[in-house]
Amino acid sequence: MKVMISGLPGKMARMVAEIIVANRRKGLELYSWGLTGPEIEDHVVDIGNQNVYLVKPSERDKKISDMITPDSKPFYAVDFTLPKAVNWNVEFYCRHSIPFVMGTTGGDRENIFKMIRESNICAVIAPNMAAQIVAFQAMMEYGAKTFPGVFEGFNLFISESHQKGKADTSGTAKAIAESFRGMGIPFHFENKNQFEMIRDPARQAIMGVPEQYIDGHGWHEYNLATEDGTMSFKFVHKVNGRRPYAMGLLKALPFLEKKIEAGEKGKVYSMVEALKG
Repeated sequence: MKVMISGLPGKMARMVAEIIVANRRKGLELYSWGLTGPEIEDHVVDIGNQNVYLVKPSERDKKISDMITPDSKPFYAVDFTLPKAVNWNVEFYCRHSIPFVMGTTGGDRENIFKMIRESNICAVIAPNMAAQIVAFQAMMEYGAKTFPGVFEGFNLFISESHQKGKADTSGTAKAIAESFRGMGIPFHFENKNQFEMIRDPARQAIMGVPEQYIDGHGWHEYNLATEDGTMSFKFVHKVNGRRPYAMGLLKALPFLEKKIEAGEKGKVYSMVEALKG
């Protein structure tokens, strides 16, 4: 299974590439080139003693036409880029029939889903690929569907801390907030009394984020309390480093391959579906 990485030489994309190289025995093969941004000066990166050549947006259509022939073996893309590149990348994957797994957040999600549904490919799109966090999200979704309005009368405050380079609001926080809305709590990310996005390394050090993970972590807290303070709940999950997120690919890629081999087209799958197999 050949896998092209989008987002190199970014830290998350690099870790994903290293995991693919480390899992050659499981049938994964890192493609010899990957997509990068227009501002990147590097032309090649070394991943596990394998050179990966970086292709900029202005060059990628010509490159892909050289690589895809009627006899070429299908390959898959893994996208860990930036929110501003998401829609552009999805259009590229759909136009060239490249199934993909996307961990990048942001972009116009409605348009992204529309492009995939009108294409002849499938994709796994997940703002979080860490299996345990995904399972937590699934439990919250179950709660919203099974116990609608159960938290009516509660207030919710969410704080999420990530490395300074993560510009957008956490997709996981958005998903959990949506579940709490289903359980009866009005919530608005633009309300400072309900949400705090932390990207300041000094603040994160005071919070207790280990120094070696300041530039790669995900700490979330969801605090719920009644107006009169007679009842409260707190949900906390902390991830240090990027590896737990990247490891989800070992579930998502084989799942996507099975769907493509079964002839599925125009479908978007979640990480929950990938974990269920």
